[in-house]
Formats: sequence, structure tokens, C-alpha cells
Amino acid sequence: MICRTSPYRTVLRDNAIPTIFDLTSHLNNPHSRHRKRIKELSEDEIRTLKQKKIDETSEQEQKHKETNNSNAQNLNAEEGGEEQDEDILPLTLEEKENKEYLKSLFEILILMGKQNIPLDGHEAEEIPEGLFTPDNFQALLECRINSGEEVLRKRFETTAVNTLFCSKTQQKQMLEICESCIREETLREVRDSHFFSIITDDVVDIAGEEHLPVLVRFVDESHNLREEFVGFLPYEADAEILAVKFHTTITEKWGLNMEYCRGQAYIVSSGFSSKMKVVASRLLEKYPQAIYTLCSSCALNMWLAKSVPVMGVSVALGTIEEVCSFFHRSPQLLLELDSVISVLFQNNEERGNELKEICHSQWTGRHDAFEILVDLLQALVLCLDGINNDTNIRWNNCIAGGAFVLCSAVTDFDFIVTIVVLKNVLSFTRAFGKNLQGQTSDVFFAASSLTAVLHSLNEVMENIEVYHEFWFEEATNLATKLDIQMKLPGKFRRAQQGNVDSQLTSESYYKETLSVPTVEHIIQELKDIFSEQHLKALKCLSLVPSVMGQLKFNTSEEHHADMYRSDLPNPDTLSAELHCWRIKWKHRGKDIELPSTIYEALHLPDIKFFPNVYALLKVLCILPVMKVANERYENGRKRLRAYLRNTLTDQRSSNLALLNINFDIKHDLDLMVDTYIKLYTTKSELPTERTELVRDGRMTVKETQK
Repeated sequence: MICRTSPYRTVLRDNAIPTIFDLTSHLNNPHSRHRKRIKELSEDEIRTLKQKKIDETSEQEQKHKETNNSNAQNLNAEEGGEEQDEDILPLTLEEKENKEYLKSLFEILILMGKQNIPLDGHEAEEIPEGLFTPDNFQALLECRINSGEEVLRKRFETTAVNTLFCSKTQQKQMLEICESCIREETLREVRDSHFFSIITDDVVDIAGEEHLPVLVRFVDESHNLREEFVGFLPYEADAEILAVKFHTTITEKWGLNMEYCRGQAYIVSSGFSSKMKVVASRLLEKYPQAIYTLCSSCALNMWLAKSVPVMGVSVALGTIEEVCSFFHRSPQLLLELDSVISVLFQNNEERGNELKEICHSQWTGRHDAFEILVDLLQALVLCLDGINNDTNIRWNNCIAGGAFVLCSAVTDFDFIVTIVVLKNVLSFTRAFGKNLQGQTSDVFFAASSLTAVLHSLNEVMENIEVYHEFWFEEATNLATKLDIQMKLPGKFRRAQQGNVDSQLTSESYYKETLSVPTVEHIIQELKDIFSEQHLKALKCLSLVPSVMGQLKFNTSEEHHADMYRSDLPNPDTLSAELHCWRIKWKHRGKDIELPSTIYEALHLPDIKFFPNVYALLKVLCILPVMKVANERYENGRKRLRAYLRNTLTDQRSSNLALLNINFDIKHDLDLMVDTYIKLYTTKSELPTERTELVRDGRMTVKETQK
């Protein structure tokens, strides 16, 4: 209790513990009546006490200053009167101005990155002869000068007319520092959370070079699962070199400890799948707990199709993406397709309306994408053919030409057979894959159904001749319906021209080159991405209370959690803690609902009372196969795709991309300036005369007018 009006006023210590004070206890205590009363002071006495307290405080401060001065003098005497370290000397006026100048440059670069403005302006050939248009960076500099930026104006007034304020080399150096500082803010949170997973997206073209976008998944201090973009890695054609550079960049350049990596997933197109699998296996050799999984943002069936090492499958997948992109060019093209679907599905309006709705979405990423394509194929062919042969000339040459190329691609018999085979083979994994992207309980029970899925696919492999016969017949009937000629690929026909004894038919050709390798690969890929460790991890999802409830609280997480024993704060008490966790939910109140996701469990107010359960849930949460519960924490991937969609290939920059995608991350301009000065300048390079060039971030002048 603090009395604010008494002259004896005090404050609580920092480590004081608040308690409840009974103000009426003395009334029932007979001894309290004889307690000595505090003397009441007059106003003069109060003023005297206050003045005395002020005088004592002043004396203590004076003694403290004298002591510090004495210590400083003794220290200088011991050092022989040497001057203090240069690092703590006050900056000169020239150094202050230089730092302010660099800070202005960094502000402009960060603005350009956030607003996705390319550094360069127009190409030289685009500018009429005799005119000069500065690049975007130079133009923004001049704009700030005209707006009253005194530091920049001073530089401008003492600089030669044709001297650039910031050279290309300097811009590149400063951009690298911006990128590094922004990335470090995210990686600091990752390190604080300890455990993380690595995810890569499909290879992208940046200014003519292929790069791998890298994202990290982690649980932040607010217990939210986040997926953040941290940068691009240059792609290497050689898988072994790529694996080495991948590991080196993440550990040495970015400073992440891969010992804490608990998952890795690679979303790549079919041409790069085998190489990224090598990267995954090399990381697994070094870090066995970095489980190789699929990513929750990609449907299992599309993941499997992209990994099939058959050229026909790669071509078909590319064609499907192009068809979807073509019709999303404009609403008019989608309306044209809708009208064709309406005509073809007059007798089944419900399915027709369903297909129309699907066509307006990015349907190529769905679990049942190949079934949809087979149902839509006739409508797609008729629509593309109609656009190409439109007598009313409603479409420009670009659209008409694109329709002609795509129509030729989807009416090729090789394409027809490929999509029919993929549809039938992947029908065995469709329900399994859909559950993996469902609720936590769906994921848990899906792990138990993998054996049945593999059993079905093995049975298909053992009877591939019978299955392929049905698949080929379906493809042939579809081709006949579309008036498509059944024939082998041209390169195979040419190879068989001189071989009169060849008995190879179209059916047997596609069995050996398509059906057999596709089924074999999908069986092996399922075994790889659902390893014993991965399945054990998914079994630990029984920690989620709703899954416990479905299992009648008869669970055995301890056996499956052995793989994470080294990650637990108190592994010796795991068994007892799991028992308490089950009892807590088994005997809960009637009005208390069981949390259905890891996200809900992590946000329980008493989760910290179960430290081992808390640690296990955090590790399970970051596995790439688990869905991000809250979409607003999945910004990294969405912003990455938005950047790639809105930026021309030749204007993309790995440095500016990071600034644009992570535009909401805080940045420290002073840190950037200090880092730049430390890395690229020395004290001897400070501008001193008017005869120096623009060099290493210090703007000086040389009269170089023509």
C-alpha cells in the first residue's frame, strides 16, 4: 500500500510481490489498540523534511560524479595518457554528412523495392535519339533534391554535371546489404523459435538466370505458424553441385543451424523433380531429422504427376497449365468456354454448372485435375477450334494464334493417352491426398491408410496388362469421340520405318513407355515421401485433443515421439506428462470443446504447464505437410507469386524481390549505413578534394564534362 500524501512516501522494489492486505484486521485485534501512533507533522516540518531529502540526493549525485571522474583519470594514467579508441570518438561534420547522404540512398532503394520499381529506366533503343532519360534511381534522387533534401543538394552543387550520384557497383553493394538486413530480421525470429522447415517453390527466371525461391516455416513467439520467403538460390544443372550450394547458402551465408531443421519439401515442375530429390537425400544423410515430405500447398496427385520421369507426362502437364492460363486471359474467353459447356451438358446441367465454376478457378492444382480435364476435353477442343476459325473476327491475332497452337496440342493422341493413364493411376491416391490437406484428424487417419493405397497400386502393377488394356480403350474411345487419329509419336514411327519385323503396337508401346514407368514411379515416390520417420511424426498428431477423443483417449504417443526425444525439455517426464494431458481432456467439463488443430492447442492458456507436449506440438506444426491454419500467416508464398506475376522477367531482381515480398518487415537504416561503411569504405577514402571520382559510396567530384 502506497500513500501518496504522506511525507514518509516510498515506492515498492522491482522484485516486490503484490499481496492482498486486510484493512480491517486490526479492529478484531486487542493488541493493536495500544500500538504507537505516527506523529502528525505540521506544514513547516514537512517542508524541512522534503528539503533535507533533496539536499541528500544532490550530495549523492555529486559524489557519484567525482568518483567517475577519478576512475576515468586513473584509467588514462594507466594507459599512458593515450587517446580513447577511435570507435567512440564523436563523428566529424564531414562523417555525419556522409552518413546522412548514404541513409538517403538506402531510403530510395528500400522505397523502390517495396513499390516494385526497377532500378533502370527505359532501354536505350526505346529512347528517341537526342533525348536523355535518367534511370529510375537517378530520377528519384533528383526528385528528392528538388523537394528540398539538403544533404543531397549539397552533394549536387559540388559535383560535376555528368557525374552519377550512385554508380551501378555501389547500387549493387547497397542492395545486397538491404537484402541481408531484411532477411536477418526474419531469420532472427526463426532462430528464436529453434525449429524450422525448408520449402522451395518452382524454379523461376530472374533476368535470364534460373533461381530457386526458398521459404522457411516456423512457429513464432505468439504461437502462430508462419511461412516466410527468405531469398533466391541460383539453380545449378548438376544435382550434386546444387545440393552443396543449397546447404552452404543456408548454413554459412544465412546462418541457419540445420540441426534444428525438422522438414524439407520441394515444389518443382517435372523437369527439376529428380534433381531436388538428390538435394533432399543429401540433406537427410547429414540431418536425419529433416524429414522429406510433400508440401501442404500442393495437391498430392499433382506432386506425384510432376515427379514422373516420362517426357510425355512433362509435356502434358505443361500443356494443361497453358490451357488454363489461356482462358484466364480475359473474361470473354471464359464466357466463350461457358457457352460451349452449356451446349454439351444440356442433359446434365448440374455437372455443366459445376464444370463452369471449376473453369473460373485455378483448377490445375486440384486433386481431381485429370478427371476434370477428361470431362472438359471436348468442350476445350470445340472452344479453341471455334476461336481459331471465328469468321466474325472477334479475337485478335495473338489470341487466335494461341488457340490454334493449344488446339493442336490437346488433339494429339499422345496427350490423350497420357491424361487418361494419369487419371486412372492417380485415382488410387486421390482420397488419400485429399485427407492430407484436410483437418488434423484427417491427416492422422490418412497415415494409417497408406498401406492400403500401396497395396492397391502394387496389385495394379502385378496386373498391368489388364489395367492398361482398359485405360488404352478409354483413350481410344475419347480420341474417336473428338475425331482424333490414333497414331504413335512421330519419332517412334521414324525409328520403326526400317524394321519390318517389329510387332510393337500402339497399345504395347504406351504400356512400356507410359503406364509401367508411371505406376512404378508413383509407388516408389509414395514410399520416399512417407518414410517410416514421416509416418511416426504423423502418428504423434494423436496429441491433438480432438484426435484423442476420436480414439477414445486410448493413444500411445510416447512410442512415436521417441524420434523427437532430444527436442524435449524434460524427456524423463514425458510418460507422466502425456498421462496428465490425456486425463485433462478425458475428464473435461461438459461445456469445454476439444481443440481440433495444433494451432488451437498451442494457444491454450495452460499449454506451458505441459512443456514436453508443447515442444512436440511446435515441431509437428512446422512439418511442410501440415496446413497453415491461418491464411494471413502464409503471406510469403502469395507475395512471391504476386511479385513474379506482376514483374517482367528482365526487370526481376533477387535483391528487390526480397524487399517487395517482405515489405512489412522493419528495417534499420543506421545499421545498413554502418554495415556499408564497414564493408566498402575506409577512413582514408573520405572525400577531401574536388579531384576524386564517385567511389565506394563517398560522393566527390571530378570535372569530367565533355
